[in-house]
Amino acid sequence: MKIRDRIRDFRRVKASELTPNPRNWRTHPQAQQDALRGILAEVGIADALLARELPDGTLRLVDGHLRGDTAPDTEWPVLVLDINDEEEAKLLGTLDPLAAMAEADQQKFGELLAEIETESEAVEAMLAELAEQEGIDLYAPGAEVERPPVDLGSVTYRVIVLVADETQQAGLIERLESEGFECLPLMS
Repeated sequence: MKIRDRIRDFRRVKASELTPNPRNWRTHPQAQQDALRGILAEVGIADALLARELPDGTLRLVDGHLRGDTAPDTEWPVLVLDINDEEEAKLLGTLDPLAAMAEADQQKFGELLAEIETESEAVEAMLAELAEQEGIDLYAPGAEVERPPVDLGSVTYRVIVLVADETQQAGLIERLESEGFECLPLMS
């Protein structure tokens, strides 16, 4: 198979100078927007936007709408593609779905999650949701996740945690109490 390189140029462009693609079909819920802001704040820019140069010289986004919308005054790395309307449609329709087809190696993903520390509640929530979707118990024996202590000030939080049985409940309560949390068991 012969593969053509369709990247024609690399530029740094303010996101506000890029034209959104009218055929973009992806929407971005608030949780995704918040998680992206968290990653950008903690890591920074680590990926390029994809754009196509139109005959009038404007750059139209193919991929990266949320990143551009999140920081419109930021100069982003942009890969300028040499594609036509039909190829643009194929990329718009397949980039995200192709990435979503990937499957997780639960062990490697669990080990990776155990290494990640974040100050962003949105990123933390996203990672916890991904772990749950993949059937990874972040707090199972052998998958200990060290989290820095959180100063909750004078605010009281009540959290309900569902567990499979009394043994798992006892272990979780022991761990939480050792970290200074007050626990009220619901199983007896």
